[in-house]
Amino acid sequence: MASVESGNSSPHGGKGVARARAAAARLRGHASFWLKALSQPTIDLTLRTHAGQRTRIVESPGVSLPQEELDALVAQLRSVAAKTLPQESLTYGIFSGERERLSRAIVTLISEEDTGRPIAFNALSVMDVELDGAPTQVTHLGLVMVDPDVRGQGLSWVLYGLTALVLFARDGLRPKWISNVTEVPSVIGMVSDTFSDVFPSPLPGARQSFAHLQLARGIMARHRAVFGVGEEADFDEARSVITNAYTGGSDALKKTFEVAPKHRNEIYNDFCARELDYARGDDVLQLGRIDLAGARRYILSEVPHGSLPALLATTGMLALQRLVLPVVYWLDDTRAFGTLRPRRRSVEGPR
Repeated sequence: MASVESGNSSPHGGKGVARARAAAARLRGHASFWLKALSQPTIDLTLRTHAGQRTRIVESPGVSLPQEELDALVAQLRSVAAKTLPQESLTYGIFSGERERLSRAIVTLISEEDTGRPIAFNALSVMDVELDGAPTQVTHLGLVMVDPDVRGQGLSWVLYGLTALVLFARDGLRPKWISNVTEVPSVIGMVSDTFSDVFPSPLPGARQSFAHLQLARGIMARHRAVFGVGEEADFDEARSVITNAYTGGSDALKKTFEVAPKHRNEIYNDFCARELDYARGDDVLQLGRIDLAGARRYILSEVPHGSLPALLATTGMLALQRLVLPVVYWLDDTRAFGTLRPRRRSVEGPR
């Protein structure tokens, strides 16, 4: 008598089904992540970005979290900082624990899935400045710290770009200004390679526009505390270099050129050695934009290529760029985009 066996009885078939189910679960998780990111008024999302690790993105924790949860979050950030700088302590920005500081922050925290131990974080800040006489916002890429025990595990794509990409998508893929203050060649190179219209940068074609200059002036005038630069620090506008920068609570982050992590492309290492006085404590203030071109570069060069969600996101962005975005921008008369201006309501009252 002929027998009929279930396909699941084969070990190879069972493994194939298990892999398919795992891939489907990952896809559902990523879909849920992006749906929440696009719909929540303030982001508080958790996503499995690496095996055995979870990433939490919290927007404006000083506003959205009750005191107990806020204290726990700050304690997690301080624990990573203590492992990174065991002999020093940082007191500026998010480390102060002040709600006002944390109300402008966007925290990306990576923790071990099993133990909950925090191992890395990035703290972005949103700064209000003026551009051409109108208010605008600049997202400061902020401080990145990684527990020395887990360095080299490929966390940089999460810490340096994921949150910026989420904010860009949540805002309808409208270009957003970003800033970066650092002396580290590897970070300067990452920003220059990933984002668009970045200045200063040693890449060909990099130039300082009047928009760059306006934003830099506004940041240095009103937001030095965001990146721990004291009032006594000077700013070289032509080069966008902050001299004597480590004077406002960030002293422990000062590095020599020899110690600062280098970029694989020597053009960035040479740029830093030429432009920055490490003994004095100089930083560059980089300004750029995240737009569709920058988002594609980030996904294709930084996100692991084997990630199905990354490939789907790339395809979706190309489709949006070519087919959907022009219609969306044209129909949305509530916000400005490029030369398009929001419709103004005419309010008539008694003469």
